[in-house]
Amino acid sequence: MNVEKRKKWRNYGIIALALGAALFGSFQYISSYSTVSGNINGKEMPICSVEIEEKKVALTFDAAWGNEDTARILDILKKHKVQATFFMTGDWVEKYPEEVKAVKEAGHDLANHSASHRSMIGLEKEEQRQEILSVHEKVLELTGEEMRLFRVPYDNYDDEIIRNIQACGYYPIQWSVDSLDWKDYGVKDIVETVLESRELKNGAIILLHNGTKYTAEALDDLLTELEKKGYQMVPVSKLIYKKGFYLDAAGRQLKKK
Repeated sequence: MNVEKRKKWRNYGIIALALGAALFGSFQYISSYSTVSGNINGKEMPICSVEIEEKKVALTFDAAWGNEDTARILDILKKHKVQATFFMTGDWVEKYPEEVKAVKEAGHDLANHSASHRSMIGLEKEEQRQEILSVHEKVLELTGEEMRLFRVPYDNYDDEIIRNIQACGYYPIQWSVDSLDWKDYGVKDIVETVLESRELKNGAIILLHNGTKYTAEALDDLLTELEKKGYQMVPVSKLIYKKGFYLDAAGRQLKKK
């Protein structure tokens, strides 16, 4: 083999090694957060609830619009000694940085709800990544918190979106109980909708909002009634399995035996 050919094959070898190292590094980064696929019969799924023996549920608040009730919600959660999870958009983080800090200081999960709360269906892969990572960087700079929980706006996702969320180091989290507080039907309706849901059981993830008309007013009663039923409210980060799990067709996370 002449000198030129040896140089060519040596360069090919260097490129192959570099690509292999990059792929291995990416796999290590991703697998450290999403160790098991949520693929069910070829469809990627988010975590909607968790199969657990303990009587625990997670309260989650989507923070995408107003801020009138955030302080009141935090006060009620503190009164009941409950920690929750706040899924925040990038726009909300920019508008209300002091509230973001207050949520963290109170011990609640800081979680990602996309940059602009637009549907991610149809966005290019890099646009989807920006919807995720731009919020990540804002919150990291503001609080030092590395968020790892992501909720897709409008519950509107496909396989590519779920895979991209995982590739960004996040667990995709939706919900199993929708309070329907966003419909503004009233305090009683919010409490009854949650308490009478057939999905209210161990490991449920409950959807609420911080910018709806009656949520703050209903929260005290809701927490009281959940406590009467024997439920302990925990943040999503303390409810889900971080590794060694699989999902069923409803997005219920089960521990791998």
